[in-house]
Parts: sequence; structure tokens; C-alpha cells
Amino acid sequence: MTYRVCFVCTGNICRSPMAESVFHARVVEAGLGGLVEVDSAGTGGWHEGEGADPRTVSVLEEAGYAIDHTARQFRPSWFSRLDLVIALDSGHLKALRRLAPTEEDAAKVRLLRSYDPAAGADLDVPDPYYGGVDGFEECLEMVEAASAGLLAAVREHVEGRAA
Repeated sequence: MTYRVCFVCTGNICRSPMAESVFHARVVEAGLGGLVEVDSAGTGGWHEGEGADPRTVSVLEEAGYAIDHTARQFRPSWFSRLDLVIALDSGHLKALRRLAPTEEDAAKVRLLRSYDPAAGADLDVPDPYYGGVDGFEECLEMVEAASAGLLAAVREHVEGRAA
């Protein structure tokens, strides 16, 4: 049975597609490609149908990640097929928990940086959209730092299902 993870930010053109690309690479490197499905969405539909922000694409490609992305809006009906919904900041966390049809679904929503033991108290990945490329590079660093812990948690679930 496939374990499904969806990353969610505001418009699905900066942070969440970046997290999707990085985490997908980690899943494949770990040999879990056939067991874990990774995607992303936005809390709003402003950019639905568009590609990722060119700065996101540039920073990812420079770091060696592949990206093929079309923005879309998160739908409450998706909770039933998802195992984990990863919010990129506390605003997304609150919005997603409000959308959750059940308490069980609300419990599936977690902050990405909660998987990074070095993150400290501020668990938000700042929105780089209104700044320069350095904000996108900082975002990538945060996403990469949290991906190892997230992968460990997902691996534990996947291996637990197989047992």
C-alpha cells in the first residue's frame, strides 16, 4: 500500500513544489520510490495551472533536483487518500486543520520544520516570493534540513505497514 505525502504552501509555486522535489529525491535515494508518493498543493488557487516560480526552478536545478510542476489548490476531499499533509508555515497548518473533515484528518497535518531537530522554536519556512533569489536559497536549506527527519518518520510508517 502506497504512503502518500502532500506538501502545502500558499500558492503552490515556491515552497511546496520545492519541498516536493527535494523529498521525492530523498525517497528515491532511500529506495522507497515504489512505496511513497509525493506531491504538493496550495491553500489558494491563485496560480492553479501555472508552473513553479522561475526562481524555485533555478535554485532546484542548480542544486541538482528535477522539477516538473503544475500548481493546484488543496481540496478537503484529499484527506481521505493522504497519510501526511505537510504545511510549510503555521498559517498553512491552521488553514489545513480547519479544512480537515475529521479530527483524524486534522492530525495528519504537520509542519515541515518540526522534522528538523535544529530548527529551534520558529518552525515556519518563510515565503520567498516577494524577495530575491537568496530567499529561495534559504528556503531550500530549510527544506533539505527537515527532509532527513521527515524521511525517517515516513520510513518508520512504511516499514510498520509492511510488518
